[in-house]
Amino acid sequence: MTLRVTGLAKSFGGVHALRGVDLTIESGEVHALLGHNGAGKSTLIKALGGAFSPDSGTIEVAGHRYDALSPRKSIDAGIAIIFQHLSLVDSLSVVDNIFLGQEEHRGGIVNRGSQREQARGLLDRLGANVAVDARVGTLPMGQRQLVEIAKALSRDPAVLILDEPTAALSVHEIQALERTVLALKRDGLAICYVTHLLGEVERLADRMTVLRDGQVHVATSLAGKSRRDIIEAIAEPSSELPGRAPILEADPPQLQLRGLTGPGIGPIDLDVRPGEIVGLYGLIGSGRTRTIETVFGRYRRHGTVSVGGRPVTRRGPRGGLAAGLALVPGDRGRQGLFASLSALDNALLPAQRALSRFGVRNRRRERETFASLTDSLKVRPASAVAPARAFSGGNQQKLLLGRWINGVLPTTVLLLDEPTQGVDVNARHEIYRVVRTIASERRAAVLFASTDPEEVVTLADRCLVMDQGRVVATIAGPDLTEDALLAAVHRPTPMEVPS
Repeated sequence: MTLRVTGLAKSFGGVHALRGVDLTIESGEVHALLGHNGAGKSTLIKALGGAFSPDSGTIEVAGHRYDALSPRKSIDAGIAIIFQHLSLVDSLSVVDNIFLGQEEHRGGIVNRGSQREQARGLLDRLGANVAVDARVGTLPMGQRQLVEIAKALSRDPAVLILDEPTAALSVHEIQALERTVLALKRDGLAICYVTHLLGEVERLADRMTVLRDGQVHVATSLAGKSRRDIIEAIAEPSSELPGRAPILEADPPQLQLRGLTGPGIGPIDLDVRPGEIVGLYGLIGSGRTRTIETVFGRYRRHGTVSVGGRPVTRRGPRGGLAAGLALVPGDRGRQGLFASLSALDNALLPAQRALSRFGVRNRRRERETFASLTDSLKVRPASAVAPARAFSGGNQQKLLLGRWINGVLPTTVLLLDEPTQGVDVNARHEIYRVVRTIASERRAAVLFASTDPEEVVTLADRCLVMDQGRVVATIAGPDLTEDALLAAVHRPTPMEVPS
């Protein structure tokens, strides 16, 4: 046994996030930690990493028992955690990142030669073709992930925890990471693998523990288990999605783009009518996200963006907000949330002035609005005072979405970038339901970017396929299928010969 958690419990403001969780991970094992967002996965990981002190229970690592861990004590105990948002410093080199905070000195001077040699050995162990002197900010995401793992391995951990490690990786980078995970398993490392992608569970994991409402719902070996068995262990009953809003050709566009160009994109022409949901689909680097952010005003643009028939003339995000554009960014940790602020403050930030009375915050109205919002979005825990960092990724995404659908501010055009990235099947369904409801009941125009063809087919009325910053295909109606999307995005280029 390498890691044993016994009876771990944690509450936030009277809301129980963990209720006596037990978890055992053996050496040389990949153990999948599963469950819907809000089930307690993030809270458990943060307790293991020392971010939270549990109210009760124990953590045992390699025979040493702890009632609580600090971040430093967690590292010293042999726990290494690779979070979805990496902790690397982009301006530093690979070797400096790997040894940051644990530099090797000789005679009071950093022994750079020894550090470079060790870094090269760690990267070779991972099969990573990365120059140790390269600046991390210049590396693709897959190589950054491997550098983060090398940094963790430099501390000789007993347990490696990977939290949604493939959320921002390409197909080839995912394959490379999976090879690395299996190699580390063969080396005898105990690996806790947190994911919502069932294919990864099937390919990598030996056992799984499923959390539900802060408790262990299922703990079992995966030997002989089918995908249906895994789905039934994770999923909760869900309602059908609302029907699609009727799109009236006679309605003037709610969002209109004419000759839109920006850094790496365009020109793009697009009309999105009231109640219509339009997807932007493409591979990583195709320009989907850049288009969404350029429409909102993050990048300098040329051409025309009109909302409700009126051109948006004011530059920057302030101009977008003033015109009725609302953005839920893809990187919620860096671009969306204020992690130390409460859930209420995060969800109601743009609406605080509208909810105030004579310029003073009206706490009662805020609490009532937040309670209604958490009920409609099924945010767990439904705590107004808990900090945003205490919530799982899916519930953090709901808080961001709640900024624009709380009923206080009108939502004219909703822009979504990877709306369910890192979100499990239940939270994904809830987000789809809310987006459909916004389109059908409030007649908002929705434009979203996604790399998930299933998501596009489920959510969009129409899809623009992008490549190298340009629209290369438009697919709608019964023609909008996963096969059609994949065929469009992987179409042969002039340099390729069809088979």
